[in-house]
Amino acid sequence: MIHTENKGEWFELTVPKNWQGHTITKVFKEIWMAPKKQIHYLRMNKQVRLNGESANWEQELNAHDKLQIQLFIDIPMNLVPFYKDLNIIYEDSHLLVVNKPANMSTHPNSPEETDSLSNAVAYHLLAQGEARKIKHIHRLDKDTTGAILFAKHDLMGSMLDGMLEKREIKRTYLALVHGLLKQKKGEIHLPIGRDRHHPTRRRVSPSGQDAITHFEVLKKDIKKNTTLIKCSLDTGRTHQIRVHLSHIGHPLVGDNLYGGQPIFLRPALHAVKMEFLHPFTMEEIVCHAPFLDEPPIFQEIDPYDL
Repeated sequence: MIHTENKGEWFELTVPKNWQGHTITKVFKEIWMAPKKQIHYLRMNKQVRLNGESANWEQELNAHDKLQIQLFIDIPMNLVPFYKDLNIIYEDSHLLVVNKPANMSTHPNSPEETDSLSNAVAYHLLAQGEARKIKHIHRLDKDTTGAILFAKHDLMGSMLDGMLEKREIKRTYLALVHGLLKQKKGEIHLPIGRDRHHPTRRRVSPSGQDAITHFEVLKKDIKKNTTLIKCSLDTGRTHQIRVHLSHIGHPLVGDNLYGGQPIFLRPALHAVKMEFLHPFTMEEIVCHAPFLDEPPIFQEIDPYDL
C-alpha cells in the first residue's frame, strides 16, 4: 500500500520505492493515466508540489518524497442536489460506491431531470461540506439495482475511466432467468448493436460492438422453471446481460423488453459486487451491495460468498 494523507485542500502521497527515478510527468501520464489537458491545467495552476515546494515536473522522484496535489477545492456543482437516503457501501475523499435502488436513473437524461442517483450523490457530498464535481464511472439501467462507482474529482475520474477501459474494475451481477440452464458455467461472446425497429432495445448484431458475458449457475427452482446465475462482464454494452441471456433463450424474469414474464415487476438483476485496486493507495477495495428489493431466491445467497 502507498501511504497518503489529506492536508486541507491538499492531498499528500509518500512516493513508494518502485517510483524511484520516475518524473512527476511519468506518474501522471503513465501510472495515473491523466489526460494531457488535465496535466496542463494542474501545471499551469501550480496545483502540484514536491516536498512543499512548487514542483519541477521533470525532476526524478526519490522514495519517501512527499508529492502534494491540490484536489480538494470547492467548485460549483455540476448537478442539482436532490435529497434521498443513500445506501453507501464505500467512501473516501476521492471516490464512493453507492447501492442504487430500483426505479432511479444513474444520471440525468435531460436538464429537467433532477432526481437521479447522481443528483442524490451531489446532495450527499454537499451535506458533508464537499462541493465537488462528481462523475459516475459506469451506469446501471433505471430498474437495475446494485453497486455504482463515482469519482469526487476530475483526476480520480480520469484514473477510474482508464481502469474501466483496461478491465481493472471487476463487477459481479446476480440475475434470475427463465428456464433451467443446462451448463454449469458458460461464456456468451456475441456483438451487440441497436435494434432499428425499437428506440431503446438492443440486439445481437454482426455489425454491433464486441460483448462478452460470463455466467455461472448458483440455484435452480424447478417448480418455477427459473435459474439464479452469477454474471461478470468483459465489456460494458448497454443492456448487455439482458440481451445476451435473452438471445440464448433465458431472458431475465420481469424483463418485458426482452421476453421476460412479469412474475417480478422489473428485470431481476442486481450488481452485487465490485472489486478494484484504489488508484492512489493500491489497496484492494471489495464492495458488496446488500439486496434492496430482489426476488426471494436472491435472499438465499450470501453476497460475501460470491
